[in-house]
Formats: sequence, C-alpha cells, structure tokens
Amino acid sequence: MSEKQVFPTKGNLMALKRSNELAKMGRDLMSRKRNILIREMMSMIDDVKKLRDEISETYRKAYSALQEANITLGIVNDIAKEIPVDRNIDVTYRSVMGVEIPKVNHVKPKVQLKYGIASTNTKFDYAFKNFQKARDLTVLLVEVDNSVYRLANAIRKASKRENALKNIVIPRNKRNIKYISDTLEEKEREEFTRMKIIKRRKQS
Repeated sequence: MSEKQVFPTKGNLMALKRSNELAKMGRDLMSRKRNILIREMMSMIDDVKKLRDEISETYRKAYSALQEANITLGIVNDIAKEIPVDRNIDVTYRSVMGVEIPKVNHVKPKVQLKYGIASTNTKFDYAFKNFQKARDLTVLLVEVDNSVYRLANAIRKASKRENALKNIVIPRNKRNIKYISDTLEEKEREEFTRMKIIKRRKQS
C-alpha cells in the first residue's frame, strides 16, 4: 500500500519532527516497559512450575486417601457435607507498569471438625488434611498463574507497539522528513537562483 503523500511545507516539517521525537520516546518507553514486565514474569515462572508439581502430588495423595476412606468407611459423601465451604478469599491488585497484578488474600479458617471422629478413620483425616493443603496451594497457583498470564499478554502488546513504532512509524516519518527537507531545499535553491537572475537583469 502506497504512503499518503505529505505536502512539503515548513509547518508540516516541524510537525513531523515533533511527531518523530514522540514516536522515539514511545518506542523507548515500550522497550523499558517490556523489559520490566519480562523480569517480573520470569521471577514467577519457577514458582508456577514448583506449585504445579506440588499441587499435583498433593491432589494425588488426597484422592488416594479419599479412595481408601471410601473403601474402609463406605461412600463418605454425607460425612464430607459436614465440612463447611471456605469463602474467606479476597482479591486485591497492584500495578506493574500499568498492568494490574492480582493478589489473592486467603484467611485460613480455624480448623473445626464438623464430622464425628467415631464415624471416620485416619484415611479420611489424611484426605481432609491434604485437601486443605491443596486448597492453599490452589490459591497461590491461581494468583501466580493469573499474574503470569496478564504479564505475558502485556509483554506481547508492548512488543507489538514497540515494533510498530520502530519498523513502521519512525521509518515513515524519516522518509517524509527527508522528502519535505529535500523539496524545501530545492525550492530555496530555485528561489535563490531566480533572485540572482532578477538582480543581474536589473544591474544590466
């Protein structure tokens, strides 16, 4: 697609130079933003992997213990219903270069066994303990996973904008600035030559 031709005036030249300086500042800002976000994201990547490994193992232990509890006690659905639903979760946000990073706040409830000890066994208690641990790990994973996703998305957008400024906007501005400068210089040379000819004619 051909570029729109700019009209070669001093006003347009000054406007293009200002626009190009702003584009350069924007490019540098996007580059700094991307680098800061990458550092922030990389600090979380290892945490995500460790949490995923730990949560998988914790759930494996919990379901294994629950299965054994079901075998030894019969289906424990009625017992499990006595355990209250944990709703003590709140989400706040912090800003990193304009990116809202979530902070999941979880107030661990005091452990109160609502089921009768006589109706359960150690397998059920072990499953209960592991599911509590899995819940705590899930809260952490949700926070870190969501943060990494938001950072990765912001990095992609910052890179896209930086590349657009670097490879499209700034080169186009430079071409237009050169075109206008060359055209104005040519007009000045022509005007200078014309004035010399007029002066010479007047003197002859």
